[in-house]
Amino acid sequence: MADTVILSEGAEFDHVIQEVSKHIHLYVMAFEKSERTIIRIDKRENMYGGKGIVYMIQMFDHKELANNRLAAYMVLLNNGDESGFHTHNEKNEEELYVVVHGTGEYRERTGTEGAVRQRTLQKGDITAISSIGYHSIENTGDEPLIMFVITTNNP
Repeated sequence: MADTVILSEGAEFDHVIQEVSKHIHLYVMAFEKSERTIIRIDKRENMYGGKGIVYMIQMFDHKELANNRLAAYMVLLNNGDESGFHTHNEKNEEELYVVVHGTGEYRERTGTEGAVRQRTLQKGDITAISSIGYHSIENTGDEPLIMFVITTNNP
């Protein structure tokens, strides 16, 4: 897995926010908290052996969602960037991807050697990812691929 760099300010942070803000309104209202935009951006190069950079836009702090049983964030992939095949089996996590902008190639398989099933995703498409499955996503379009990701946590 790639190292994570946390962006909380600077030119790269501003660029990611500007790019995403062209397509969606970054607004968060957590229960009984002040209204805000985001907490931080996690930058992962070559995530899970993939190509390029995956930006994970963290909108919630730890324990703000269902006593830390859920996590939710936005993902930004530029053209050609991808998250490589990975699983959440060890943590028993499941995920939903909701595409809010762009186009991407979603791939999944059972186990490390299973047959690959792939599908082109576009705005409005949703995937449900099992904790036992392996999956990857790649931006194959000309526009940024922006997804809202909801994941279960098994603390």
